Amino acid sequence: MAGYMDILGALVQQGMSPSSGARMSNALGAGQSGGSLNDIIGSLGQMLGGGKTGQSAPAGSGGLGGVLGEVLGSLGNNKAAVGGLGALAGAVLGGGSSSAKGAIGGGGLAMLASLAFSALKKAGQAPEEPPRALFEPETTLDNEALQQDAEIIVKAMINAAKADNRIDETEIEKIVGKLEQDGLTEAEKSFFMQEAKKPMDLDGVIRSAGGKPELAAQIYAASLLAIEVDTSAEKRYMQELANGLGLNSQVTGNIEGFLGMA
Repeated sequence: MAGYMDILGALVQQGMSPSSGARMSNALGAGQSGGSLNDIIGSLGQMLGGGKTGQSAPAGSGGLGGVLGEVLGSLGNNKAAVGGLGALAGAVLGGGSSSAKGAIGGGGLAMLASLAFSALKKAGQAPEEPPRALFEPETTLDNEALQQDAEIIVKAMINAAKADNRIDETEIEKIVGKLEQDGLTEAEKSFFMQEAKKPMDLDGVIRSAGGKPELAAQIYAASLLAIEVDTSAEKRYMQELANGLGLNSQVTGNIEGFLGMA
């Protein structure tokens, strides 16, 4: 069975488009108010060691001031999400170890969930409760649910990469080669190859959101990490994705702003 969190971690670390690293860096806060890897890791450490629920990273600490600090600060007891974000920050900004791919995947989910929750809240559409990636998993069912979310996100990213028909056999082999370097299993590599070779299925991606705005917003954000959105085909794909997911321009604009695209 494929480990979807591991696949997500590998894709996030390797980057599926030239701009994916910069967009994730923006989401993490790097470059904002002088934020750096050290600022981010320091802010995460303070959140892990600190504290009190509702306490976010101190203002001016760079790193997790802003979107992630605001959201995860209110869930400061979630050491899994905060620790995953630390692994993600190290991978994106500091060449973190591929051995942490599962943790990086968890950080990727926490980042996407934070962006989704903040984008909806800023648009006056806050869900009744935050996405489950922002909660500490307590049971086997909780972990399975997170794996299901990771599967949905991975499939959405692969599907987005097909928007301009540039994910050909050569590109697939190139990505699989990078996944091999990250130590993915044969089942995980096989899953990626099978998904990459399938016809584009926008309707399937839309259905996978299950009518949940918080998951829909995560799918939209993840898709922006997979493509440049610099061709008419990619722009059309993202617009049709947003329409199908029921995300209005305010929500999508918020997400794009968090990723440094606006």
